[in-house]
Amino acid sequence: MSRRDMRALAVVACLVIASALTGSAVSVARGNRDGRIASKGAVSVLFAGSLLKYMEQSFGPSFERADGYSFRGFGGGSTELASEIRGRVRTGDVFVSASATADKSLEGAANGGWVSWYSTFMASPLELAYNPSSTFGKELRRGVPWYKVLTKSGIRVGRTDPKLDPKGVLTVEAVNNASHKLHNPSLARALSSFEVFPETSLVGRMQSGQLDAGFFYAVEAKNAKLSTVPLTPAYKYAAYTVTILNRAPNPTGAAALVRYLLSSARSYSLKKNGLNPMTPKLSGRPAAAPPGLRSLLGAR
Repeated sequence: MSRRDMRALAVVACLVIASALTGSAVSVARGNRDGRIASKGAVSVLFAGSLLKYMEQSFGPSFERADGYSFRGFGGGSTELASEIRGRVRTGDVFVSASATADKSLEGAANGGWVSWYSTFMASPLELAYNPSSTFGKELRRGVPWYKVLTKSGIRVGRTDPKLDPKGVLTVEAVNNASHKLHNPSLARALSSFEVFPETSLVGRMQSGQLDAGFFYAVEAKNAKLSTVPLTPAYKYAAYTVTILNRAPNPTGAAALVRYLLSSARSYSLKKNGLNPMTPKLSGRPAAAPPGLRSLLGAR
């Protein structure tokens, strides 16, 4: 082998070694970064089932990238979740409810003292979603009023249980209010024939064509790409609240999550997902809220 060939081989070997070292450095850097993220720990969030896709596909990943915590979420009916928190069936750091009633049920020693404060921060209107392929859905798409379609024989309508989910309560109120305003008692009577399902399964039943129509918040309908009509002349909406549960396993991470949730930078993401930002209003015992969050939470 000539000296020229030997020099060429040496150059190639150096390049290979340099490339390997560079790759190792990148791997170490990535490992350090992942390790740093992992070292901040996980934040556990119990949230209203209507926020399932938003929290898991939009907010959760965004929060992890921004603050370096791991997001751990569980969705369900707000009233049901409150009962599970009270019964120590579920634990978490942050509770996001679709109604302040759920927070109030966790206040005081008699209820376990899980909540001392809470703040409203966003809303989503209640709407009627429909299957555009069904006979009844086609009528709704043509503009036939929802209150006339829902009283027709054979229609399958889904809703949630008022005992477990605030949306179920709003559905009953919306139908009864419309029935009263329109002097249409048959609409109120039709309510008893609407089928009741868990909040987290109602979207799937709608998408699979098992239902002709169902009651959903705009955030659910938008994320699931459901066709909807407004519930004119009855207007109801979810007013979402957030709180850090007392005895939260990771209060520091919980505070970081709430701060990010209430960040003004989230406004675009909220609107894109069928949610309307609200001016936060702190309720309960404001002095119990973390000092660094009180201005964001709407303390007065």
